[in-house]
Amino acid sequence: MNTRGLGSQLKDSISVPDFSASGTFESHDVIHRGFPHVKSELFPVHPLELSEKNFSLTQDKMNFSTLRNIQGLHAPLKLQMEFKAVKQIQRLPFLHSSNLALDVLKGNDDCIGFEDILGDPAQSERMVEPHMMVEHKLGLL
Repeated sequence: MNTRGLGSQLKDSISVPDFSASGTFESHDVIHRGFPHVKSELFPVHPLELSEKNFSLTQDKMNFSTLRNIQGLHAPLKLQMEFKAVKQIQRLPFLHSSNLALDVLKGNDDCIGFEDILGDPAQSERMVEPHMMVEHKLGLL
């Protein structure tokens, strides 16, 4: 005779899906994440969009390669360490950081771009609670 109860037998044989907030039926948080754009997440809008997104990365790779060929291995390594150190210096998460030191290192401090006049679309202003932003940045939420 089986000493385990009927409830444990059902539990072993039937899988129950997890209906938590982070599961299949999660609602989309429009306030914090914006409206979902399924089509734009699947395909780029224009064939040159990927090239434009990766333009600064490919330009940096080309500059590092040229610098390595001219001055040796130490020059791009030193410059990359300086970039990494400057990127770590930022304001609190709810304040916009201009990263002026990074622009000076890259030589972009005298260039005027779209984000200088109309603002960076990725850094749009949001009215949020400062404590919530810091907790989100630290991974507590």
